[in-house]
Amino acid sequence: MAAKLQSRARRVWQTLGSVRTGIIVLIIVVIVSAAGTLILQRPMTDPDDMQRAYSPQTLHLLDRLGLTNIFHTWWFAALLTLLSVTIVLASIQRFPAAWRFFARPYRRTDSHFRAVLPAQKQIAIHDAEQGLEAAGSAFRSMGFKPQRVTTGEEVSLFAERNRLSVLAVYIVHASLLLIFMGGIIDAIYGYSGFVALTPGQTVNTIDLRDGSKKTLPFGVRCDGAGQENYTDGSPKRWWSKLAVVESGRETDRKEIVVNDPLVHSGVRFYQASFGRTGQVDKVILSAAPAAASTDAKKISLGVNESTDLDANTSVRMTRFVPDFVVRDNEIYARSNSPDNPAIELEVTSKDTGKAVKTWIFPAYADSSQGKETPYTFAFRDLQMGYYTGLQVSHEPGQWLVWSGCVLMGVGLFVAFYLVHVRLWAVPVLDDKGRLMLWVGGAANKNRYAFEERFRALAEKIQAELKKEKESRVKVREESLAV
Repeated sequence: MAAKLQSRARRVWQTLGSVRTGIIVLIIVVIVSAAGTLILQRPMTDPDDMQRAYSPQTLHLLDRLGLTNIFHTWWFAALLTLLSVTIVLASIQRFPAAWRFFARPYRRTDSHFRAVLPAQKQIAIHDAEQGLEAAGSAFRSMGFKPQRVTTGEEVSLFAERNRLSVLAVYIVHASLLLIFMGGIIDAIYGYSGFVALTPGQTVNTIDLRDGSKKTLPFGVRCDGAGQENYTDGSPKRWWSKLAVVESGRETDRKEIVVNDPLVHSGVRFYQASFGRTGQVDKVILSAAPAAASTDAKKISLGVNESTDLDANTSVRMTRFVPDFVVRDNEIYARSNSPDNPAIELEVTSKDTGKAVKTWIFPAYADSSQGKETPYTFAFRDLQMGYYTGLQVSHEPGQWLVWSGCVLMGVGLFVAFYLVHVRLWAVPVLDDKGRLMLWVGGAANKNRYAFEERFRALAEKIQAELKKEKESRVKVREESLAV
């Protein structure tokens, strides 16, 4: 029984640690991630746009499956966990051999190794030490640092460069684990939502993707927002002046624009939208006494705001309809666009307490209409209320994700641009008993280019030996001449 369980556990271990399993899971993760970019995601997409894009049945199904919030679903986190497990197990199975190769490089050659090495050459020499010196000089001229390896009576040279490339695949594996770990943490502990603010408003709750609300440990106040347009009237940039309020005290402040968020306590506030609320902020009017020829007085009113026209008369704006339509002798709002406004005023006499209401229709007349009042009103300007839309996100795993991206860049650089090159030089006897300098080399990638470099190395060794031979001949001739 124990042997059967051990056999099953071993099969599970080998299956999860196989390259095939890792590739299959990786393909699934890529497909799901691609679906997250193609399917509209909440809350970045306006609910009305979601309703227009999908039928109610389709949207209900997508929500039930979590496809409108893919990167924060439990099953996406489970996929990342499974992929991480396959990477860890595959690395555990293969890393010991790679580490032995890295920690204890093969410095000494034997006859069997020399027989099968593809890149090798034998060069005739007269003296073993002179041959090693020539090989060492050639190694150094190509940027290598040769090491003398002594085993018994045999002395050889060994040189290598970029040994780290042996571990490149494990650097990439570690970077993927960091990225997946950050994604898992974000899926479990992170959140994303939306909040709309009007100038002067402070909030500490946001609307999350799933329709619930999240209370923040601090408040965010909007001190101003606006939109800059191009000459053709299309939006150029949105901006918002935000302040963070904690315990009734302002602790942070920033003007944000698109892609330049406010970050506080790990929570990011991105500029997402800007628009009109449909509510009026201020209406600018002129008021002139009906029975006098004095100059008109300029007044500014908000809804339910009042101001004195003289010592005995005040006026209050009781209602503002941005785009009015008349039905059954009643005025209704057709839309939030202030293209056809209607303004209701109430003029009150302080002595009698009598109040008279009148309407102003700027699109149809310049002065007030309705019951007679002691003042005549004319429309001058309009200031509509507006809101700034902020996308809010808390992603505690982002530092792991960014660290993984940086580490992956390092790993890919090592994997593609660093070539592990090894060189050996050993004095040996050939089949005829002649002294030869055996030179060999190996590279883990770009082998055609390495073969060219190896031929150049052999030519340099031969040139060094020739130079040394000529030097010895010259010294001998000089000694004979003396």
